[in-house]
Amino acid sequence: MDFSWSKQGQGIVLKLKGRMDAVTAPEFEKECTGKLDQGERSFVVDLSGVDYISSAGLRSILSAAKKLKAVQGKICFCNLKGMVQEVFSVSGFASMFPMYASIEEALAKN
Repeated sequence: MDFSWSKQGQGIVLKLKGRMDAVTAPEFEKECTGKLDQGERSFVVDLSGVDYISSAGLRSILSAAKKLKAVQGKICFCNLKGMVQEVFSVSGFASMFPMYASIEEALAKN
């Protein structure tokens, strides 16, 4: 999985590309923890480049969200499509986290 971070306004945007599975999910969590340790508190995760997410990926998202919540931070997701969008819907993540159609919309509302 490839990670690309960019600071945009008060938030930070993480663009993911590839598969989020048992192999790559710990990397996602490590990346988020690193940014959290640097003082970042508002994450927008762009999933447009993710074509697969497993239960391990969902667990890593929950773990990152829990760490953010502990410091009054927030996380939202944008650009979900295909299988990833379906997994978020079926798992209940779509109702647990804010979802947006674009990075711009996510930044404007968070």
